[in-house]
Amino acid sequence: MGTPQTFFVEHIETPTGRMRIVSDEARRLRAVDWDDHGTRMLDLLRRHYGPHAVSLRENTRQSRAAHVLGAYFAGDLDAIVALATETNGTPFQRAVWAALRRIPAGRTVSYGALAAAIGRPNAMRAVGAANGANPIAIVIPCHRVIGANASLTGYGGGLHRKRWLLAHERGEQPLFDQVPPSDVP
Repeated sequence: MGTPQTFFVEHIETPTGRMRIVSDEARRLRAVDWDDHGTRMLDLLRRHYGPHAVSLRENTRQSRAAHVLGAYFAGDLDAIVALATETNGTPFQRAVWAALRRIPAGRTVSYGALAAAIGRPNAMRAVGAANGANPIAIVIPCHRVIGANASLTGYGGGLHRKRWLLAHERGEQPLFDQVPPSDVP
């Protein structure tokens, strides 16, 4: 068993709640999630890198990822487009995540359309599973995926956050506190 990779953790305040950002020594973004879903984030990191393969340390200065996410929440929706990320998913998951990054802000696609976009038109459920395993919320925008009937479907951060993010990206003035977080797992 080798030396664990060191990842750096920091927090930012957002209109949707406090977020946790994990970057590596090369400043690539490895994970983003809300603090109230910190256990899920740690589970995803363990699943992607192994139970003892990652050492987390507090970041002592603001990362580029924190700056870019702050700009996104301030209205610069394209700020996240060029942010360097690194994931350790399967080749299928990485294909899904790459396709997610090509969905423009303010647009949504169905699971079926996303499956077709990666050349696997019958893999809607597998695409859904890859979305659920996405460790990098917002930057890999799995919130832009909706049901075939245009309904909002599950989102790891909660449907109230998915609604907020989609409204934000459409240029609306989302009011987070008006949506009860009843769908938070």
